[in-house]
Amino acid sequence: MLPKLMQSITLPAARVEASRRQFLIGALATGTGLAIGFRLLSASPAAASETPAAGAHAFSPYVMIDGDGKVTVLSSQFEMGQGSYNGIATLVAEELDAEWSTIDVKGAAGNLPAYGNIAFGGAMQGTGGSTSMVTSWERYRKAGAAARAMLVAAAASDWGVDAAEITVDKGVLSHPSGKSGGFGTFAAKAATLPVPADVKLKQPSDWKLIGNSELKRFDSARKANGTEQYTIDVKLPDMLTAVMIHPTLFGAKVKSFDASAARAIKGVVDVVETPRGIAVVGEHMWAAIKGREAVTVEWDEAGAEKRGTQQLMSMYRDLVKKPPAAVARKDGDAEAEFAKAAKVIEASFEFPYLAHAAMEPLNAVARMNEDGTLEIWGGHQFTEVYQKLAGDVAGVAAEKVRLHVMKTGGSFGRRAVFDGDVVVEAVHVAKAIGFRAPVKLQWTRENDMRAGRYRPAYVHSLKAGIDDSGKLVAWNDHIVGQSIMAKTAFEGMVKNGIDPTSVEGANNLPYAIPNQTVGLTTTDVGVPVLWWRSVGSTHTAFAAETFLDEVAEAAGRDPVEFRLSMLEPGSRHATVLKLAAEKAEWEKPLPQGRFRGVAIAESFGSVVAEIAEVSTDGNGQIKVERVVAAVDCGLAVNPDQVRAQVEGGIGFGLSAILGEEISLTDGAVDQGNFDLYTPLRIDAMPAVEVHIVASANPPSGIGEPGVPPIGPAVANAAYKALGKRLRVMPFSKSLDA
Repeated sequence: MLPKLMQSITLPAARVEASRRQFLIGALATGTGLAIGFRLLSASPAAASETPAAGAHAFSPYVMIDGDGKVTVLSSQFEMGQGSYNGIATLVAEELDAEWSTIDVKGAAGNLPAYGNIAFGGAMQGTGGSTSMVTSWERYRKAGAAARAMLVAAAASDWGVDAAEITVDKGVLSHPSGKSGGFGTFAAKAATLPVPADVKLKQPSDWKLIGNSELKRFDSARKANGTEQYTIDVKLPDMLTAVMIHPTLFGAKVKSFDASAARAIKGVVDVVETPRGIAVVGEHMWAAIKGREAVTVEWDEAGAEKRGTQQLMSMYRDLVKKPPAAVARKDGDAEAEFAKAAKVIEASFEFPYLAHAAMEPLNAVARMNEDGTLEIWGGHQFTEVYQKLAGDVAGVAAEKVRLHVMKTGGSFGRRAVFDGDVVVEAVHVAKAIGFRAPVKLQWTRENDMRAGRYRPAYVHSLKAGIDDSGKLVAWNDHIVGQSIMAKTAFEGMVKNGIDPTSVEGANNLPYAIPNQTVGLTTTDVGVPVLWWRSVGSTHTAFAAETFLDEVAEAAGRDPVEFRLSMLEPGSRHATVLKLAAEKAEWEKPLPQGRFRGVAIAESFGSVVAEIAEVSTDGNGQIKVERVVAAVDCGLAVNPDQVRAQVEGGIGFGLSAILGEEISLTDGAVDQGNFDLYTPLRIDAMPAVEVHIVASANPPSGIGEPGVPPIGPAVANAAYKALGKRLRVMPFSKSLDA
């Protein structure tokens, strides 16, 4: 049935490649890349995920309908707040003509042919790179249309009528004779019928749900009343709770530990060693935490990273002044143009390590069953990876590992890890106590902050040359920072010294600059790093778009006009920039004390322009008052969700530039909670307007593209307000100086 259903699932090559490039799985989408980058998935084991509810009938790997007419969509993408479940539900319900209130969505795993991410070449099931709608767009519409056709065929058979005479609306099948019945009436029979090899999808003019701004999320009520279930809510019979003690220095290992005092605490069940530290297992969370406080550990720090932020950034500043170790892009002869330019402008930018700081700290639940199957509840962002690694730890075949894909309170890339992280850690703990009970391993906020993975720290050195007419003729960007891909399963993607995650957004600027060079020097630092919402564009867009304003000023030109002069007329970039400028009334003077800044960035196949409006208190501080965003993300499946993601991305990006920083002292992370690591407070959130460019193109990414432009837009506005260039993140360092 599956091959028929998946026939002709195609996406425009340019959009697939854009998403693949932006998540940087492009090399993996080829046979060679896969062999290099993800050898551990070669077996592609199949395993169960959710057990179908009693009375549920499977129409395909994507859709189940039960006797009451409830439609359950099995999602290949996991839900971490980005709205992927809602979008996928919309695709299925549209083509199925289901009643929206009957829709539910569950995470699925263990069927790579069905759930492999198309944007990753189908090579792995994973959620990331803002690809949920990219991979789901045709697949889930076809699944809905196929299920509808099967229901119609079953009804036609029962009623003895022509299937073409049957209409479907809001979960009810009807015939002109007066016969009618809900989905549940025909579900059992329909599910036994062949899946049609070819199904006709609706024309956009017939859509009722796709593109509907009034459609409310199917899961809003559960989230509002607190009944939505996350991994932190999992409760199993006899379940124990474990907390971790990780080394204070990255790379340190357990030398010895004394748990005698901890074991004497009521409720503490055991204290065990794992490859990443010490786990204290309790009857409940409080007992485990109190036990953790009583454990003393001696660490072997011989191989640990002991450099602090000051030392690391000093090294980065030295390196950025030298020639880059590798070149990511070279057009023309920038050096020759610098030599004859009318003006040469130079600037450097510094970016700290950043934590993901998701609302729900990392967690996972592991249980070994009597039949030898291992069940794991968690935010499984890379399903096959975790399945294989968990099986290796437990000593069971991967196909005996059953994943329960839970909804997750945020990730921003944090749960997409190469080594299984907390999932593997949970299995280690359960194994250490002999699998005698289910174990929920729950990290605390301090674990998350101090033993996490971080957006790498970076330093940029930029140089630009303009001619007598004010035209930008030469551009150079030297980037210094750690590689996310090096020493991981994706190391094969690092080509000729270039990690594409380090330079994306810098080596593909949309502007017509005839001579430009982008160089990269990759550092070797023991701080663990990982992709972070919008990955390379978190720093490249800021450096490029802020520096571009400096160049525009040197050329005596308006920032919007200057950008448009280098963009292809009618291009997506020019369109969103013009729309943002129009809606923000760029050319209209602002009231005294208000200042505007602009930035534009492409990431994950989408283009976003943002204009920030700031005020100043007269004492060197700024407040972001308003942000106007224009976005081209292809067709907006759920316009309200698109707006929400851009709004959230703006808040997330503001957090990073205004006050967030992970710093180290002698190798140890200084921040442990939200008192020192300071996400944006609600009173600092600006008014946000989001304008979506109408598009007939398939959907592109939206979970991340709202983040990159906000930093430079605010920095450019802040310069006008303060007369001061903000080049060191977070801004609090410069504003408080």
